[in-house]
Amino acid sequence: MNDNTMSIPHLIMNASTVVQLVMLLLVVASILSWVVIFQRSIALRRAKQEYNQFEESFWSGVDLNELYREIPVDDPRHGAEHVFQAGFREFNRLMPKTSDASTVLEGVQRSMRVAWSREEDRLTQHLVFLATVASASPYIGLFGTVWGIMGSFQALSLTQQATLSTVAPWIAEALIATAMGLFAAIPAVIFYNRLSNDASRLLGKYEDFAEEFHAILHRNLQGRDSKPSAS
Repeated sequence: MNDNTMSIPHLIMNASTVVQLVMLLLVVASILSWVVIFQRSIALRRAKQEYNQFEESFWSGVDLNELYREIPVDDPRHGAEHVFQAGFREFNRLMPKTSDASTVLEGVQRSMRVAWSREEDRLTQHLVFLATVASASPYIGLFGTVWGIMGSFQALSLTQQATLSTVAPWIAEALIATAMGLFAAIPAVIFYNRLSNDASRLLGKYEDFAEEFHAILHRNLQGRDSKPSAS
């Protein structure tokens, strides 16, 4: 048996059409999953930095009216800054309309909850794709494996004498399909868990910030302070 005929590139090029399609699908899934991995990793790293910067500014004792005015209206903000912007905008909108503190606080909490939900969608964007690749790739590779095994049995049925050279190419392409399925699935599983955990921890910090901000507004409403601060 020629060594060249058993090389991986030769086996892929000479594999059956179905197995080639399976391999192509797995390669595309792997490439797209790595694109998502790099994109989400960079986005989450940036989100952590933005949260730390805003938290430092918020707890510096600055007047919250001043902090709110520093945020450009036409510049969409993300993370805790988005939650703060939504909550304080609703606070300023409701204060002239009602003297009922509970109504104001409910409106603020509702606005912050909507902002938090949007941040959840933003931070977990495309992670479902990683989960799909992680769960589906081994089975797609297994389908290619089964197809290759079927081809090997068909090859055996057409020969008078069973030899390794008859079934080896079919078995080899079946194993390549399995390996490619695992190659696509393993990084997707690892980074899905890691990125999901990072997103959950960051969302937890946003939720904690919303609760603390709500408590600050509650204290200021009780004192009827016209210029609430983060003290």
